[in-house]
Amino acid sequence: MGARHRIRRTAGAALVLLALSACGSRLDPATVADAAGQGGTTGEVSAAGGDTGLPAGEAPAAGDVPAAGEAPAAGTAGDPGAPAASPGAGGAPSGGGGKSKGKGSPTGTAKAGSCEGFKNQTGITDSTITLANVSDISGPVPGIFESAQQATRAYVEYFNSQNTICGRKLSLVNLDSRADAGADQQAYVKACTDAFAAVGSMSAFDSGGAATASSCGIPDIRSTIVNPERQACKSCLGTYSIRTNLISDPAAKWLAAKYPDAVKNAAFLYINAGAAPVNAKSLAAGYEKAAGWSAKYIQGIDVAEFNFAPYVQQMKDKGIRAVIYYGPYQNTVKLQQAMQQQGFKPDFYMQDPTIYDKRYVQQAGAVAEGTYVFSPNDLFENKSNPEVQLYLSWLQQVKPGAIPNYYGLFAWSAARLFVEKATALGGKLTRASLVDAVRATTAWTGNGAHTAMNLSTGATPPCLKMLQFSGGQWSQVSSGTYLCGSVVDSGIGG
Repeated sequence: MGARHRIRRTAGAALVLLALSACGSRLDPATVADAAGQGGTTGEVSAAGGDTGLPAGEAPAAGDVPAAGEAPAAGTAGDPGAPAASPGAGGAPSGGGGKSKGKGSPTGTAKAGSCEGFKNQTGITDSTITLANVSDISGPVPGIFESAQQATRAYVEYFNSQNTICGRKLSLVNLDSRADAGADQQAYVKACTDAFAAVGSMSAFDSGGAATASSCGIPDIRSTIVNPERQACKSCLGTYSIRTNLISDPAAKWLAAKYPDAVKNAAFLYINAGAAPVNAKSLAAGYEKAAGWSAKYIQGIDVAEFNFAPYVQQMKDKGIRAVIYYGPYQNTVKLQQAMQQQGFKPDFYMQDPTIYDKRYVQQAGAVAEGTYVFSPNDLFENKSNPEVQLYLSWLQQVKPGAIPNYYGLFAWSAARLFVEKATALGGKLTRASLVDAVRATTAWTGNGAHTAMNLSTGATPPCLKMLQFSGGQWSQVSSGTYLCGSVVDSGIGG
């Protein structure tokens, strides 16, 4: 296999995410180094302290112990308080354990189940419950989903600062799926053996470990599921629930009302790799079906392509007035710069929340102005959302300077979901009972961090926010908390 083919193959690997979740990030050779800007660990580490430099099970210092729902003040010092006592060998307290209760606490509003009958089992000892996070850290795009591991670690530390589950603290093992199906499968062999559950994982080739996870029955509560094989895994669930053929219509209708002529002359462009083509085609068909759009130009752009000018010229020739793009933020910038250079100004430009990332803003500069994003989660800028601010604060505690994104937010949500369900099960906690409890969840919002997700069906949610970058900042431009509508079957990718 030639070098050029190898480049294309690895690029496609990193872009599989674009298929189902409208997410993912792939750098071209000139910008690969930028993807590692968050720093952090790779391979396998313990999250009980881990790269925070703290002793096992100790939370990051954050002044006094936060009240329920209160985020720690980043960078301050203090005593997080003594942890709840762990039971001796063979024993467990009668209650779930822990000090903090309430909606914003580590255990949320979950009523702790009785610990009577609690049994040590795979990944559970007298003192710890071990979780695994399997995410793409190394590989063709270093650090691509490091945010998922950082967020999961952040929640583990938050929980351990105040609570236990039947006397057990949480411990996290980070495994690297390397944007490779084989590596994902190998990581899940280890997770099946060493961990009770996998939480917050995010991998481009999550199909690799699907059969392994299903066969061992490990609860796999992921940030997002991006391949059909993983969707078929009976013990695997994505906190951000989506299906390729199911398209929510609020964005399509909102834009059609605001730009009625533009949506009749729309272009859908995408990175021509992985399953991104079917994702973009499904979106185009869904928007046509839901809100009367007319896709006049549907075009893939090869991963190795660095000249976007011909595609811009095609849009000009076809009278395109609305542009929707699926691709990494680095290529978004190139497309928008090419549009600017050729004097092409459509009525609007929209993308998935991949570009809701400060690195996009930094690279795009002035060409970002006016860009729309549809988002399933609340804004990081929303200071009045306590759960989002809790995520941001603890993220900075475990990794100062870490960049938040929606992969990380949904990994944080996955960790909360695990904790709440495990706490409620108490002495009845097993892998099977946890999977059943999570799969019975029909309206999970991660304590208000994102729109309601139906984990029972795994269907695409009907609600989202419309965001726009204007005047140097992102803001919500749609009305209400979330803009809700219907979900249509595009007939593509199902």
